[in-house]
Amino acid sequence: MKTYAIATIPGDGIGKEVVPAGQQVLQALAATGKGFRFAFEDFGWGGDYFRQHGVMMPADGLDALRHKDAILFGSAGDPDIPDHITLWGLRLKICQGFDQYANVRPTRILPGIDAPLKRCKPEDLNWVIVRENSEGEYSGVGGRVHQGHPIEAATDVTMMTRVGVERVMRFAFKLAQSRPRKLLTVITKSNAQRHAMVMWDEIALEIAREFPDVKWDKEIVDAATARMVNRPATLDTIVATNLHADILSDLAAALAGSLGIAPTGNIDPERRYPSMFEPIHGSAFDIMGKGLANPIGTFWSCVMLLEHLGEMDAAQRLMKAIEQVTGNPALHTGDLGGKATTAQVTQAVCDLLAVREHRLAA
Repeated sequence: MKTYAIATIPGDGIGKEVVPAGQQVLQALAATGKGFRFAFEDFGWGGDYFRQHGVMMPADGLDALRHKDAILFGSAGDPDIPDHITLWGLRLKICQGFDQYANVRPTRILPGIDAPLKRCKPEDLNWVIVRENSEGEYSGVGGRVHQGHPIEAATDVTMMTRVGVERVMRFAFKLAQSRPRKLLTVITKSNAQRHAMVMWDEIALEIAREFPDVKWDKEIVDAATARMVNRPATLDTIVATNLHADILSDLAAALAGSLGIAPTGNIDPERRYPSMFEPIHGSAFDIMGKGLANPIGTFWSCVMLLEHLGEMDAAQRLMKAIEQVTGNPALHTGDLGGKATTAQVTQAVCDLLAVREHRLAA
């Protein structure tokens, strides 16, 4: 029987609630006897670790993760710690340390979800956003000088490399090629950012020649926000820079009904290092410890984790269970207008997995 070594990093806030829920669902799936099991190892890194040690994770933390098959991550963010410390000290340290350069964020309207675009049919909003995840606006290049003086200055420099743009473009074109519509939209801002984004556009044109069966177009990022709202059916696969995709993917999740249901995968396509899967909702300290967090984003992230491991049948079974749960308004959490708890949603998914397996066995 195949054993997958999975690192769990709950992080901060509701991450400490949804990651154990995700682990519970994965264990329930493995218990149905599909020829694999999971060996979980939990890492208590995050804000609490920072308060004890002055860092979000140990200096050699990457070595502890390096040989895992995948990472299930919760959230990074603590109201008592500056955001740049929590982000760069944990999540980005892992993403950049393992060169997880393709951030993949699927978005669609799940059954039973009352999405805000009332004229939009579920089949009209079925997107995958590919976010360049290693450089761009979040490259970390910049600094501050003369702090506290009138001449104080601060810079953050967008850093794009040819190899970085080529590889994420090629990944996005391949992903678009694998989807039924074979349609890709390249997001840009080259009308105003005349150096890095112009190179981005030029490389997109070069890579497009490798994929003659993929239809593609280019959209300025601000116009893309309006297109997502007004013409969602014209979009399918989307590729954008680190900052642009960060913003657009949150808009996409909101248009699909809630940030609480949205997943993401931080992928190393070459599989040199473990990839990391997480919900996008953040730490949400306002509901922490109340049992109100929506675990669906984590469960969908577990679907992506299973797909990455090659367990396609298990991934499909989990996704069907998720859709059956979201289709029941009695199992909607507060972000979806309901009153269900994290534990109730988790148990419902686990029960469906067990029932489905029982029916197949019978």
